[in-house]
Amino acid sequence: MKGNMKTKRTKATRRNSKLLLKLRTWGRYIDEAYQLESLLAKKPARLQIEFVGSGEIPPDSALLMRSMLLKRAPRTRLVTNARSSLQGATLLVWLLGDTRLIREDARFHLRPAGPFVADEASTRWKDRGFFDAGDMEEEDYVRVLHAINEYLPVKELAGRPVEASVLKEFGLIDNKKGDGLLATAFGRAKERRDKHPTSSSKELLKEASQ
Repeated sequence: MKGNMKTKRTKATRRNSKLLLKLRTWGRYIDEAYQLESLLAKKPARLQIEFVGSGEIPPDSALLMRSMLLKRAPRTRLVTNARSSLQGATLLVWLLGDTRLIREDARFHLRPAGPFVADEASTRWKDRGFFDAGDMEEEDYVRVLHAINEYLPVKELAGRPVEASVLKEFGLIDNKKGDGLLATAFGRAKERRDKHPTSSSKELLKEASQ
């Protein structure tokens, strides 16, 4: 009996996996990156990454996770679910999802850097002749912005909080599930209307919302 239960759990794990990223205001995400790599090695049919907290994934860690996710098995569908607002490089990891979900009142914020700032400031950034550890991190952050720019116009959006509605405008949030639920609800209401042609509009709307 126990053997059968273990087999069922193993198959379920292979079908669906989840990684919770608690966004902190300090530290690296190396342990989380290796946990992600371990989950991807199992080639699950579906991997869901959830983001929660007020912190930010550092650029180097985000680029590391990105490299792992881009090499995932073709069969693995990635779902990214932001339960909190997203800052900086965290947005890049979220954008990699095949299906992207975000809390309705959440926002994202990108700090301008490199070529994604005013022309004068951008020129000064390019003219620096040497790099220290902080410069290397800034270089990684600019690489992150270049990757995000494949999805969103970074230069226009950087430097200010942006509502989640903007992500919808760019088609970056999957509304298929919601649309399907609405279609089902109104389809059910139509069936009831056909059966009860004398029903009032108010009653039909109430049925559609159930």
